[in-house]
Amino acid sequence: MPLVALAGALSADSVRADCPRPRGAGSLCTVFEKPVERGQHQEWHQGYRPAPGAGTTYHGRFPTNGAYRHNGVSHRPAHHRAEEPPRWTHPAAPGRSRLADASAWHWLLLVPVALASSGSSTWPPGSGADMPTFATHHVQFSVFAGVFAIVTVVGFLAARWRRPQNIHTLEEWGLGGRAFGNWVTWFLLSGDIYTAYTFVAIPTLMYGIGAGGFFAIPFLVILYPLLFVLLPRFWSVAHVNGYVTPAEFVRNRYGSPGLGLLVAATGILATMPYIALQLVGIQAVFRVMGVPGPWPLTIAFAVLAVYTFISGLRGPALISIIKDALIMWTVLGVILMVVTTSGGWAELFHSAGAKFAATPNLTDGLTLAPSGQLSYVTLAVGSAFALFLYPHTLTGTLAARNRDTIKRNLVALPVYTLMLGFLALLGYAAISAGVQPIGGDRNTIVPRLLDSAFPAWSSGLALAAIGVGAMVPAAIMSIGSANLFTRDIYRVFIRPDATPAREARVSRTASLTTKLGALLVIALFNTQFAIDMQLVGGVLILQTLPAFALGLRSAWAHRWALAGGLVAGLITGLLMLYQIPQLGGADGHTVLRAHFGGSAWPLSHLGLHTSAAVYAGVLALVVNLVVTVVATPVLHRLGVPAGVDATRPEHYVADEGDASVQHMTELLDGARLPAADPVSMGTWTAAERPTRV
Repeated sequence: MPLVALAGALSADSVRADCPRPRGAGSLCTVFEKPVERGQHQEWHQGYRPAPGAGTTYHGRFPTNGAYRHNGVSHRPAHHRAEEPPRWTHPAAPGRSRLADASAWHWLLLVPVALASSGSSTWPPGSGADMPTFATHHVQFSVFAGVFAIVTVVGFLAARWRRPQNIHTLEEWGLGGRAFGNWVTWFLLSGDIYTAYTFVAIPTLMYGIGAGGFFAIPFLVILYPLLFVLLPRFWSVAHVNGYVTPAEFVRNRYGSPGLGLLVAATGILATMPYIALQLVGIQAVFRVMGVPGPWPLTIAFAVLAVYTFISGLRGPALISIIKDALIMWTVLGVILMVVTTSGGWAELFHSAGAKFAATPNLTDGLTLAPSGQLSYVTLAVGSAFALFLYPHTLTGTLAARNRDTIKRNLVALPVYTLMLGFLALLGYAAISAGVQPIGGDRNTIVPRLLDSAFPAWSSGLALAAIGVGAMVPAAIMSIGSANLFTRDIYRVFIRPDATPAREARVSRTASLTTKLGALLVIALFNTQFAIDMQLVGGVLILQTLPAFALGLRSAWAHRWALAGGLVAGLITGLLMLYQIPQLGGADGHTVLRAHFGGSAWPLSHLGLHTSAAVYAGVLALVVNLVVTVVATPVLHRLGVPAGVDATRPEHYVADEGDASVQHMTELLDGARLPAADPVSMGTWTAAERPTRV
């Protein structure tokens, strides 16, 4: 039936006054009339299958020629009357009729009424657990493929975007020449921070546990003031001394190649699960479009690897502009989808509350359970510090032209936090629409909701937003990890005499290896809750906080104390993660996996009689800091020599235009430098290069 005709059919006359209304469901019972011919009984029953326990009421004779089951009872009618159109009163699952009540704004072509076609098996489309088919997603796939093709072309052309005379240096390939201006830095940092984590992981967590998934909102509120204070200092000291990675700064700050190696290795290992999360997001999109086999993800992975290899940071910098446009458009569609339905935002919360109230699991709900409040707070704080420490966040920072560019962007980027709040509520929208994961894979919840609620071409763009939103940060993450390997492992321990060109070649190769490592993470981890992958990485990267973040303010800590604290924190964090099972089932207490099942460590392991839990990364960081603070004065008293600090106080406040700050020959996003300014190609002469310890 055409969409407009069905929208008109859903009038007041189509709603039975005597229809039962389940408590807390917040939905109406809509009567559908459908002529049934002989032999169509299977389509009729499967086409409008009710949810279990929905209390379905049939009106008229049942359209079947054989046996059938209704409410668990077997029936065999004596005859069949095809001339008598039967009716089925369907008490929709919470919010289904609300989300479909959008005929008044179908002309926007954003989120019109989306009712099932004649071949659809569930209502709303894509809401059931049936496997979608590619045959019904040709339009979506065509739009997705078109956007993907544009992104691919842009990624390759980025290598020629205001290309300098020599791109074969790590500063040019891995940092874009350290000269991105306000707009490019804006899109690049947003590509760093708002990833498939935003589109897939957070709404999926909201769908599964409710209020606990909102931790991403306060953690970003905490993050931006932290970044505003520390990132400009890192930009200055890195530009004065030519640092490309945080581990390189730590090595020179404390005069310890070993400590730099520990920080670099931790950063690489922590980034692997984060890259894997991006690939999981792409994989979920392909599953929703019914694209079979592993080849789509393989192709996307290959394209991502190749354009990153060729274009370096310039590729994701340009593609992030397309990504942000798609994300903003999708958020607008989501807002319109909700506010123009009859239930609005209230219906979303009402439906989610009814779902959580009906489950025996005491940890989910619209509000935090008392046992989950401590975990929520520590998770928000720990995640804020962790995101600041990730190599890809710092790589995007070092590509900025000056300190003011960083500060302006950090003031404006919280706008994205508001967008994240709307996207997080997609988890509740999926509950309201009755969306079910494909094959039990909860990462498909949001893509499937967008696929069912948007028209075909529009859902193709929304799915492309998720795909591109995963590719951009994956590229930046692989570049950041590759820079860590090249500058802090290869250059220090393997080839100290490596030329800038060789450094660039090694880093390009390493970027491919990190993506392969991410695929290995997908193979080893259960990705039902993709957010667990990022949180496990956060436990690891948090342990670099004393060496790096505190080092930006003071060099008081002893290098051996920092190394000991980092190792102690890593061991503690891994042991706690090993003790955390993955729970599931109807009551939320069935053990699905015995180890590495999350990041909330129960305090009962300490012998405390409580059900509260704490983010494992924060407890491991406490151990790290205790070891560092206690061991530092002891080592000083024992006369163990500290390393030589290669930085100076004035290095942390230097800005563009200072004689100590190295410049490129051409700004990538702005005017050329005055001829009188000293310039270089990203390298120093023997007399200019700072001494390294």
